[in-house]
Amino acid sequence: MTSSDRSQAVDEKRSYEVRTYGCQMNVHDSERLSGLLEDAGYVRAPEGSDGDADVVVFNTCAVRENADNKLYGNLGRLAPMKTKRPGMQIAVGGCLAQKDRDTIVKKAPWVDVVFGTHNIGKLPVLLERARIQEEAQVEIAESLEAFPSTLPTRRESAYAAWVSISVGCNNTCTFCIVPALRGKEEDRRPGDILAEVEALVAEGVSEITLLGQNVNAYGSDLGDREAFSKLLRACGEIEGLERVRFTSPHPRDFTDDVIAAMAETPNVMPQLHMPMQSGSDPILKAMRRSYRQERFLGIIEKVRAAIPHAAISTDIIVGFPGETEEDFQQTMYAVREARFANAFTFQYSKRPGTPAADMDGQIPKEVVQERYMRLVALQEEISWEENKKQVGRTLEVMVAEGEGRKDGATHRLSGRAPDNRLVHFTKPDQEVRPGDVVTVDITYAAPHHLLAEGPTLMVRRTRAGDAWEKRNAAPAQPAGVMLGIPTLGVPAPLPAAVSGCVVPASS
Repeated sequence: MTSSDRSQAVDEKRSYEVRTYGCQMNVHDSERLSGLLEDAGYVRAPEGSDGDADVVVFNTCAVRENADNKLYGNLGRLAPMKTKRPGMQIAVGGCLAQKDRDTIVKKAPWVDVVFGTHNIGKLPVLLERARIQEEAQVEIAESLEAFPSTLPTRRESAYAAWVSISVGCNNTCTFCIVPALRGKEEDRRPGDILAEVEALVAEGVSEITLLGQNVNAYGSDLGDREAFSKLLRACGEIEGLERVRFTSPHPRDFTDDVIAAMAETPNVMPQLHMPMQSGSDPILKAMRRSYRQERFLGIIEKVRAAIPHAAISTDIIVGFPGETEEDFQQTMYAVREARFANAFTFQYSKRPGTPAADMDGQIPKEVVQERYMRLVALQEEISWEENKKQVGRTLEVMVAEGEGRKDGATHRLSGRAPDNRLVHFTKPDQEVRPGDVVTVDITYAAPHHLLAEGPTLMVRRTRAGDAWEKRNAAPAQPAGVMLGIPTLGVPAPLPAAVSGCVVPASS
């Protein structure tokens, strides 16, 4: 491609849209897919385009119920749009693509590109190849080609960032297909992770979330059992980094040195998402979860002793094969004892390709639904009681973007407390930007949020707020990189769902 051809490609400003389903690892990958496309000369389609883009990318999940039906339904809705729009391309990636491979093109022959979890960096090349050859490109790598965090990125937030420290998982939970799709755990070198964090802070990011399918198993690939606690402490030495979070740990690997690092590192936030999945020892054994109720509750007790104000959340599956009423009551008991700030609760449903799908003792849906409703009611009660304990406290809240859907009507702003609780507060007279920090008194508690109805005590303008203001004042222009040949740049990237690996993101 000549320079004039390249200029023409940029002038055409081919637009793209990325639709993300599933966990936060997929959100992280989608930021890389966006970065790759923009590095190749594409521009992001306006919000609400709903398929009205030159390239539509689906980053799929194989964990969520009816994930395949949802994908094919969405692909079906795009088929007539593609017929009317010459040159439009559709790409499907992520876990469902890794699992179904050629099936996607057979069921939806209008799809141009299918790629897997291990080769997201190939997307621009595959799109260009499909355009030139005028046929679908299906390329599924069996092993990781490049760590996602080394790829170009377009972060959704100017002030908060995901930082992947590992990919894959070595666990064999019987309900989870993630290890088969993401592969065995591979750890990044600590120096690479810290270099990325420092680069993000230099750009204005003030909050990072360390991300992994089993984040506290970090170090198993490096031969250092204390690598994760050391990484937390190292993050505490980075000037300008105000908040450090991580998701999601596994109780099996959650050791005392991690608790100590959380308690002793000021910028590690008093928040923990710890997937329990069940409170019944027999069900935990059937799930191949290598801990039991006593071990799990012991971890919670240690965390609360070291970090009294920690907010602890969890994942729970109701109706796993073989679950009796007695098993369910053990889960209810564990929830009462743990007193989670909130819980992501799921009704078990079969996932093809998992051992649990073929187990005896599948529970009737109506029984699962009834138990689920009892669990949700109990957790709502506990969440409200725990939130009421926050009333009267003075908290520093990092102002967020898009967290309060009714903020315009209520003349409030919203943000996150150090423990990640959602706080709505009265809009102060002075300008406040996402990424800035306000100090407020909590006056009211609901099950899922807190209110600060009085005047804001203090507003602290931050470099993160400056970064948000700069991003919104001057939208980035496409780099004009030759289509199909993405460049690798300096690493620069932002509470699994039923898998128990990472906290579910919205879909």
